[in-house]
Amino acid sequence: MSTISRPTQVLEVVYPDSDGRPMADNTIQYRWIVLIKEGLEYAFRDRDDVFIAGDLLWYPVEGDRNNCMAPDVLVALGRPKGDRGSYRQWVEGGTAPQVVFEVHSPSNTPAEMRRKLRYYDRYGVREYYYYDPEAGKLSGWQRDDEPGRLRRIARMNGFRSPLLGIRFENGAGREALTIFGPDGKPFLPPLKSAEQRDAAIAQAQAEREKAQAERERAERLAAKLRELGIEPD
Repeated sequence: MSTISRPTQVLEVVYPDSDGRPMADNTIQYRWIVLIKEGLEYAFRDRDDVFIAGDLLWYPVEGDRNNCMAPDVLVALGRPKGDRGSYRQWVEGGTAPQVVFEVHSPSNTPAEMRRKLRYYDRYGVREYYYYDPEAGKLSGWQRDDEPGRLRRIARMNGFRSPLLGIRFENGAGREALTIFGPDGKPFLPPLKSAEQRDAAIAQAQAEREKAQAERERAERLAAKLRELGIEPD
């Protein structure tokens, strides 16, 4: 008696877009996540091949929906800008985020942060920065060539990211970190950036109006001289 073999049904793996955890535990952590993410967005605004995200789930291994991490901020160089529900590495040409940032919150335990460091080390992150704003402490790791592991950066004050071109200046005290973009200008909160942009726009408009007024004054003077039979230079 013959049997008919039925094709095995392959179930599609669903990769959740959320891990059910809040983006931030308090206003300080949230403020710094936004500052870093938006500062990087502005720094790379003219490049279409730099993807930046905040609190986005990263899946490094196809088929393993339980293997994921959501860095506070991630940067994937060589990947196009655009919306994503999650960062699935095999969909992104196999490109792992090269740079990740974590901002400390009261719920972070030393064991959890060690686990994150091991995760980023294992899956190819090249630069990892961890900032505790309340303690004013900045730590960083950079992947070395041999044996290709993340190694702690000895001195972070004044350190410039080789991949991003940003520079860190860490003063003394709470929330004392300043991040400078590749253009040498500090990262600013969105509201302050908007205020500065508004002020710059207003100044430019005032200068245009002043220049227009000077041109009109010169034209009136020239017309008056012609009435007197004098040709202005």
